[in-house]
Amino acid sequence: MIEINLLPGAGKKARGKASGPAVAGSVSSAVSKLKDPFLIGAVAAAAISILAIAGLYYQQKAAGVELQTAEQKQVQDSTRYAAVLREKKKAETQRDSVMHQLNIIKAIDNNRFVWPHIMEEVSRALPQYTWVTSIKQTSAVPIIGVADSSSKKSKKARAEAEDEPPPTLAFEIIGNTVDIQALTRFMKLLEASPFIQNVTLQKSSLITVDSKDVTQFTLNAEYQQPDSTAIRTIPLTLSVR
Repeated sequence: MIEINLLPGAGKKARGKASGPAVAGSVSSAVSKLKDPFLIGAVAAAAISILAIAGLYYQQKAAGVELQTAEQKQVQDSTRYAAVLREKKKAETQRDSVMHQLNIIKAIDNNRFVWPHIMEEVSRALPQYTWVTSIKQTSAVPIIGVADSSSKKSKKARAEAEDEPPPTLAFEIIGNTVDIQALTRFMKLLEASPFIQNVTLQKSSLITVDSKDVTQFTLNAEYQQPDSTAIRTIPLTLSVR
C-alpha cells in the first residue's frame, strides 16, 4: 500500500532530525582520531621542535650579544695596549741610543791614557846611544761611532759586542842604536814595564847614518792593562792669581 504525506514541511522535519546523528558521528570520529598514538606522537614532536627552535634562537641571540660585547671590549683593550706598546718601543729606542753613547764615551775614556803611558815607558826604557825614529799602531783601530741602522744583528748581539773587552793594542817601534847590547837592554826594560808586554825583535840590519854604521831595529810589542797598584794618581791643582 502506498502512503502519500500531504502535510507541508513534514519532509524537512524528518531530514532535520536525521542530521543530528551525522554530527554526532563526526565528533565521535574526531575523538577516535585524537586517541591515535601516531597522531599524538606527531603533534608532540612538532610542539617539541617548535620549543627547541625557539630556545636555540634565543640562546644564539644571547650568545651573539655576549660576543659583540666581548669584541668591543677587546677592540678597546687593543687600542689602549697599542698605545702602551708604542710608548714602550719608543722608550727602548731611547734607552739603546743612550747606552750606545755611554759605551762610546767609555771606550774613549778607557783609551785616552794608553798612548801617553806607552810613550812614557818607551822614553824611560831608552838607553844611551839609542834613539827611536817611529812608533805606530799595528792592530786594528776600533770603530767608534753611531751604530749602523742597516745592520742585521739583533739588539742582544749588539749589546754583547759592546760589552766585550776591546782588542789588544799592538804597536811597532823602529829605532837605531850604535850598541847592540843597548838594544838588548832596551827590550828587557820594555818587557819589565807594567804597561808593555810581548816585546819581540822583528828584524835588525846595519845602515849608514851620517857616515856611521848603526843598527836599525824593529820591535813589536803590545799594550797591557796594568795592575791598579802600578797606577799613580796625582791631584790636579790650579794656581789662582
